Amino acid sequence: MAPPSLTPLSDADIQQLESQLDALPEPLQPLDISALDGYLCGVLLQPRRVAAEKWQRFVVDVDGQPAPGGPALNELQALVLRRHAEIDAAIAQRAWFDPWVYQLDDADDPSESLLPWVAGFAAAMDHFPALMDLDAPELVEPLALVYMHFPPEDLEDADALLEVIETLEPPADLPEAVQDLVRALMLMADVTRPRAPAPRLAQRPAPRRGPPRRLGGGPRGR
Repeated sequence: MAPPSLTPLSDADIQQLESQLDALPEPLQPLDISALDGYLCGVLLQPRRVAAEKWQRFVVDVDGQPAPGGPALNELQALVLRRHAEIDAAIAQRAWFDPWVYQLDDADDPSESLLPWVAGFAAAMDHFPALMDLDAPELVEPLALVYMHFPPEDLEDADALLEVIETLEPPADLPEAVQDLVRALMLMADVTRPRAPAPRLAQRPAPRRGPPRRLGGGPRGR
């Protein structure tokens, strides 16, 4: 299989993907477009790479039921793989990318608009728990920056996260919340996907020390 294109999805591509997800037949329950994006980020932040055949099935159905094969499914999977590759490259380079977070109508609290994305991220943590199983204190704060958008009653079993969440200042608006979200992802990547150290430049060898050179133009000894 050829590697997926790294060309970012256009608005038309995103609309096509959303339509294809909505068109999946019942009883399938696919992720919505924002939850899909959070899910892909959660998959890509695992300390060990998750094979495509393992994570793809939860895109088309929250319980992992298979979708009918055919050209439509192939097109859907190709678009998802392109987004997966785009996020993968951004994380590897610690580069900014735009999460698929959309302002909900009449949503004054940024958390309301972020909740679908965060729910997708949490789904990835449920299906692939290797990140959450790490004993890494450095993960607590960035995870708190993500999970703070859940209602507190949904985090009853996450005392460490709740303690940190209580110390965090809520974002003033949605752009600030999205900025905090991307920063949190990159902080997690520093733990689960550390960057290789830059290669050290080879040092120039010290000049070889030999007998002192004769200066001047006097006659050589015989």
